[in-house]
Amino acid sequence: MPNQKQTTEAAWDCLITDCHVASMAGTEGYGAIYNAAIGIQEGRIAWIGREEDLPDSAEEALDEVGLNGAWVTPGLIDCHTHLVYGGQRANEFEMRLHGASYEEIAKAGGGIVSTVKATREASLEELVASAGKRLESLLEDGVTTIEIKSGYGLDLESERRMLLAARQLEAEYPVNVVTTCLAAHALPPEYVGRQGDYVDLVCNTIIPTLAQEGLVDAVDAFCEKIAFTPAETERIFQTAQKLRLPVKLHAEQLSDQKGAVLAAKYEALSADHVEHVGEDGVEAMAKAGTVAVLLPGAFYCLRETKVPPIDLFRRHGVKMAISTDSNPGTSPTLSLRLMLSMACAFFRLTPEEALRGATIHAAAALGIDDTHGSLEHGKVADLCVWQISQPAELAYWIGGNPCRAVMKNGFWTRRSY
Repeated sequence: MPNQKQTTEAAWDCLITDCHVASMAGTEGYGAIYNAAIGIQEGRIAWIGREEDLPDSAEEALDEVGLNGAWVTPGLIDCHTHLVYGGQRANEFEMRLHGASYEEIAKAGGGIVSTVKATREASLEELVASAGKRLESLLEDGVTTIEIKSGYGLDLESERRMLLAARQLEAEYPVNVVTTCLAAHALPPEYVGRQGDYVDLVCNTIIPTLAQEGLVDAVDAFCEKIAFTPAETERIFQTAQKLRLPVKLHAEQLSDQKGAVLAAKYEALSADHVEHVGEDGVEAMAKAGTVAVLLPGAFYCLRETKVPPIDLFRRHGVKMAISTDSNPGTSPTLSLRLMLSMACAFFRLTPEEALRGATIHAAAALGIDDTHGSLEHGKVADLCVWQISQPAELAYWIGGNPCRAVMKNGFWTRRSY
């Protein structure tokens, strides 16, 4: 990566030295800068390059921090989560291990219905408190931006409360939160046998109301045999389009419903899961610039065997993001860095692809890659400091936590070096 020698009139707020940088800039490789320095001013990267090329004005920085040869990466981005919900479902995990089927668990009051019930019963304060504990684990792991979906309320009041909780988390924690309305996640129990009526409610009331209240950054849906049809999903996308909201889709997790093709038609930010997507879907995604969000935590928890078509994504140039899919039923995951390891082990991604998947490609999946996801001049100063000898270690280690410091918007939120 070429050195950037931009100078500024005002002194930098912070000068970071004695480090190596995996900038994730460019289209391949880590964008590595050895013996690097980074100048921070007003929450943005004012300069980045080799330390020996620092401009004379760097001496006027208000604060200088040496990192003793540590590696610096962009702050990690968790681009697909269901972090806000009531209750938990550890008992179902145990039931499955004793041989209970999904149907048997559902008949016993479990499954998503149990989470909907617990979420509807939870107050805003309770939702914030429980999600906050989960968020703290992700932040310790280096996450600086997170997407949080609704979808366990399935009525206007409860969906609103989930999204309010997500906004509250952003106010209380050093993290950027992107909210997604996933009211079309499942059919609520009171609408059994009336799925069309529920889609009407989602399109005519839930999405427009929450969008008007400023609680929605994007719209998602679950297009699958056990969820919503392509035709119903398209109605939801059309609603989002009228409101000028970007869309994304839970697509091809269990079967090929051509959801990825539909998502690409509406220039979706991402199609997520995509284990069963065909080449027509991959081609459509490539043409539309739709990111494939891979969710190895759900793959692991569900003991799936169908791997996403990684070679097709590579061949057609589809960006691959990685996320936790943190949720109570199928991916109770609290470490994005562990997902990097799983993506390499299960899906055969390279460590570089995995790190791209949790930085610049995850930013693209949220539509914020012009400001986040890589360390470049002018971008937001979100970064992590790692006590590692090479970037591949972020996917190599299973367990532990080499994250030594985190900067969010130009301010240190953690420092332990």
